Amino acid sequence: MLRLFNTLGRRMETFQPVNRDAVTIFTCGPSVYQRAHIGNFRTFLFEDVLVRYLEYLGYRVVRGMNFTDIEDKAVREAEKRGLALEAMTEENIRIFTDEMNLLRIKIPDYLARASETVGGAVGIIEALMKRGAAYRHGRNVYFDALTYPRFGALYGIDMSRWPSKKRRFHRDTYRGNRWNLGDFVLWHGCDKGYDVCWDTSLGTGRPAWNIQDAGIMSAHVDETLSIYCGGIDNLIRHHDYTMAILESIRPYPMARFWLHGRHLLVKGKKMSKNRGNIYYTDRLLKEGYSPEEIRFFLIDGHYRTELDFSPENMGDAAGRLRSFGERVALLQAKAGENADADTPAARRIGKVFRDRMDDDLDVKGAFDAVEAHLADILSGKPSRDKAAAVLAGLKEIDTVLQVIF
Repeated sequence: MLRLFNTLGRRMETFQPVNRDAVTIFTCGPSVYQRAHIGNFRTFLFEDVLVRYLEYLGYRVVRGMNFTDIEDKAVREAEKRGLALEAMTEENIRIFTDEMNLLRIKIPDYLARASETVGGAVGIIEALMKRGAAYRHGRNVYFDALTYPRFGALYGIDMSRWPSKKRRFHRDTYRGNRWNLGDFVLWHGCDKGYDVCWDTSLGTGRPAWNIQDAGIMSAHVDETLSIYCGGIDNLIRHHDYTMAILESIRPYPMARFWLHGRHLLVKGKKMSKNRGNIYYTDRLLKEGYSPEEIRFFLIDGHYRTELDFSPENMGDAAGRLRSFGERVALLQAKAGENADADTPAARRIGKVFRDRMDDDLDVKGAFDAVEAHLADILSGKPSRDKAAAVLAGLKEIDTVLQVIF
């Protein structure tokens, strides 16, 4: 059975969906103040593998994702570039969607912009204020962290460090891995006429970043999510904030499982504009790599361990996939035309794959095991029927990996 590492509790748990009719998953989407790089796509690809593997196991999955298009960084970037915010974010959303298709990432069932769900965010803020969990200070509205008993449970904050004096943090995001020990902003009040604000029952303003996911999810899911995903960066402040918001207005937990993927590094360093070490998909395509090879590199490493990008590592991964493709071509040359996935040979290769994937989505271990099993099959000079059956099994596996055929 599939076992996943649940960040909430820091332990491996057997996966059980909240609702067997539909596994509900929400994955933190991109901040579209800039173009997504391959480090961002590593997270979205681990989430894609998760969705595809659950479907491979027979579950129906309903996945949501957000576009963060009205946070502080987006407003500042548009002003700096002299662009209308919507024009800038729409271009980055278009590029992102194109690259999702390029890398064979399934488009989520609902993919909403934060700017489209302002009303939902306002409704949640008003409910929080009514319950005493949020309060107005000047034009802004803040969440009182101490009103939520489990605050910091995801990250594991030592609440004994919490200051006795009231502190408020008014920015959407803060650099670094430090925790803001104080109340966080839900609503940015602003002057009338400011072009990134809405006239609402809360006054003129815009929803802060940390209320946006809650606003989008509330419009689509009225139960505990089976899984909530994101990059490890979101474990600093953001996901604890979202959990506190929703669990303060709902009588049930926000999510049963919380999964977090770790960074893609570049020669041991975090990818950043300041270091000049950001890679985009089009650069790798120009260097001769296929979309499948880029996808394979980014998923061929456990999602909870850091992955190091270098030209050498990228080349090694592409070479491995090409060698695997050569073995598949040999199998295709031996196979008959009819392929049946419901045969002992096909079921065997499927079991080899599942044995590793069921261990917290160990894609690398699964691919290595399938590769070794395929080498053994070819060394035994399989019959036409067996070769066809193994190919059928590989095609089933590739509904998850999306790199073989």
